[in-house]
Amino acid sequence: MGASQSVKEKSIHDFTVKDAKGKDVELSIYKGKVLLVVNVASKCGFTDTNYTQLTELYNKYKDKGLEILAFPCNQFLKQEPGTSEDAQQFACTRYKAEYPIFQKIRCNGPDTAPLYKFLKARKTGFMGSRIKWNFTKFLVDKEGNVIERYGTTTAPLSIEADIKKALGIA
Repeated sequence: MGASQSVKEKSIHDFTVKDAKGKDVELSIYKGKVLLVVNVASKCGFTDTNYTQLTELYNKYKDKGLEILAFPCNQFLKQEPGTSEDAQQFACTRYKAEYPIFQKIRCNGPDTAPLYKFLKARKTGFMGSRIKWNFTKFLVDKEGNVIERYGTTTAPLSIEADIKKALGIA
């Protein structure tokens, strides 16, 4: 069964995820916002560039309707080894992240988080639907539809024009 066949949700707003402390968060609270959903890791070679630029984008566009949703993942060379709260503290302390850091998830395999099944079904990447590495980014419009998917090596600032277009300020 392909990923697209196993996803019944029509919008990212149909999902409930857990925050770093394990509390339910309904993604419907983000209706009307442009979202950048990212699988993050604290011990990856791409960590510094991504977190620094994600924070820069967030600070620049949060008042214009951008939200960044970060999901720690330990599937790629175990580069997010701590707890969800450890990941949150790392991002918030070292990179001054003010955007939400959610509970650790799995991006691939039989235990893939439902949200990531949805994202991957909507936009495949270089390796098909599979997430290749940390810091894969999904841009989601105000209605909860996936607009684009960006790989690990695509720096957050390089997609600023796409974010502005989605926000309606291009």
